[in-house]
Amino acid sequence: MPSRAGRREWAGLAVLVLPTLLISIDVSVLHLAQPGLSADLRPSSTQLLWINDVYGFLIAGFLITMGALGDRIGRRRLLLIGGAAFGPASALAAYAPNAELLIVARAALGVAGATLMPSTLSLIRNMFRDPAQRTRAISLWMTGFSGGMVIGPVVGGVLLEYFWWGSVFLLGVPVMALLTLLGPLLLPESRDPAPGRVDPPSVLLSLTGVIALVYGLKEIAAYGLSPAPAAIMAVGAVLTWAFVRRQRRLEDPMLDLGLLGRRRFGGSLGLLTLVMLIGPGLSLLTAQYLQLVLGLSPLQAGLWTLPPSIAVIAGFMAAPLLARRIRPGLLIAAGLAVSALGLALLTGTGTQRGLMLLVTGMTLFDLGFSPLAVLGTDMIVTAAPPERAGAASALSETSQEFGGALGLAVFGGIATVVYRLRIDPPGGVPDQAADQAAETLGGATAVAGGLDGDLAAALLEGARAAFTDGLHAAAAAAAVLTAGAAALAVILLRHVPPTSAVPSPDEPAQEAPAPTAGLTG
Repeated sequence: MPSRAGRREWAGLAVLVLPTLLISIDVSVLHLAQPGLSADLRPSSTQLLWINDVYGFLIAGFLITMGALGDRIGRRRLLLIGGAAFGPASALAAYAPNAELLIVARAALGVAGATLMPSTLSLIRNMFRDPAQRTRAISLWMTGFSGGMVIGPVVGGVLLEYFWWGSVFLLGVPVMALLTLLGPLLLPESRDPAPGRVDPPSVLLSLTGVIALVYGLKEIAAYGLSPAPAAIMAVGAVLTWAFVRRQRRLEDPMLDLGLLGRRRFGGSLGLLTLVMLIGPGLSLLTAQYLQLVLGLSPLQAGLWTLPPSIAVIAGFMAAPLLARRIRPGLLIAAGLAVSALGLALLTGTGTQRGLMLLVTGMTLFDLGFSPLAVLGTDMIVTAAPPERAGAASALSETSQEFGGALGLAVFGGIATVVYRLRIDPPGGVPDQAADQAAETLGGATAVAGGLDGDLAAALLEGARAAFTDGLHAAAAAAAVLTAGAAALAVILLRHVPPTSAVPSPDEPAQEAPAPTAGLTG
């Protein structure tokens, strides 16, 4: 029987939750601080975009590199290096005197942040050898991330009520100080006992390839398909292909692509990426629906997102308990079926009513997704040998970053196409204003503000109906995709036993390649 974790390991887990909590808070508070920093620093539109996006781009680009580096130099050492860098970078962002220095600080935060997620997850894999305890630990780790998304706007709102915009970034200073203080006392070091050398061309290819792909996808999601982001994505695809080719030729690759042929790893990674397509895109559409269609204030809209957030946390806590008796494949499939039902409910929303239907649908979606998030992540990190845990964790995080960016482009694109097909500005609206209204619901709302009452009401009614139709189309496509993922979960993961039946934490590493490996490789 694998050894069970004791008090020191559970105390160490509390330390590992700190960086995940901070990263999620950091993401959620930036939008609140944006009006204040815009008034103070007066960034250009391009600078403002980079202030928002450079953090996520560099996290996505450096994840694979940092995961492999942690395997070589030690995951605890890399985590502490990242934590030591994150604190000063947070202070630099808080007191940045101009937009250029704030962009530099956000970039430094992105590089430091890329060390945190794969390091914490791979340390959990090595600290918790008992399968049931490990699954529970991962659920608590993910709960910390979700909890940060819930409390971030509240904490940020309080700070911005009494202090300047930079105060939201100072949250990182005490949190990372605590991490660097307690980490050496409570966290064991783990690394590859026979590490190979770092391959600089692989680092460069993975970094530039992932950043180019994510950047191109986000540009398409924000502004529509155009030659420039399409070309950037094409360059990213070529660089990523070159990275894959190089990994297959190296004796000691940075990323072991043979893991994709294992049921637990390839199946879980594919399912997580597939479902991650949905979350960000649908969240953006539902936020616009709450405010621009139903007319809720930002605060009211934010409060109505709490039930789904609470549901996903409850699902994270319940998944490890259920996985002791139920096969993960069946549990994940059942959860995704619930998610598909929730998405189907979104197709019943209207322009006048639909608040409770939307909240119920998103609550069911988040609740149903939680078993896959916990159990899929668990299977990914344990399918890899312990010495490759960092690289495996990084690949999991990278695939989800890529899935989220792709989902914004796909489901945002579906909604936009339907909106533009259905919108028909009433006669009397000037041509230039009509063109603006036909682009987005936000554009139509802005145009309506300058029109007479009846004409404005007619324009808004048509625009809201067109946007709601777009939401319905995106939700229907997402429901079909999720139902397909549920069926795939049964097929790909049907042989994985409940956690109570797993005899050893390293058993998945000896698993034979799945017959369906060609689909994931």
